[in-house]
Amino acid sequence: MTNTERPIALYGFLRPRPERADEVRSILSSFVEPTRREPGNLQYHLHEHEDGRFFLYEVWRSQEDLDRHNATPPLRAFLETLSTFLEEAPEGYFDTMVSPYPDTEPTPVR
Repeated sequence: MTNTERPIALYGFLRPRPERADEVRSILSSFVEPTRREPGNLQYHLHEHEDGRFFLYEVWRSQEDLDRHNATPPLRAFLETLSTFLEEAPEGYFDTMVSPYPDTEPTPVR
């Protein structure tokens, strides 16, 4: 990452329909490890809130990396049917990080 590039953060809540909560948990959980291995992924976290909502927090090196992730077949299939899983529209946010992101490359020992 150059000094002029800023990571992209995507975060938000999904409230599943009660009868589909286990299915949503399973689908979202299945995305975690493969997504973390994708080029450009800096962070990918899934949380379950006490009120039943799921909270996703993702950080990507660039918009290009996020776009490539959003084009993956499993994610596309889920997003195309998302409304059948949820009680309401997702509450999502998409921002460029202002704070510096820690260097992802190890510093060479001299």
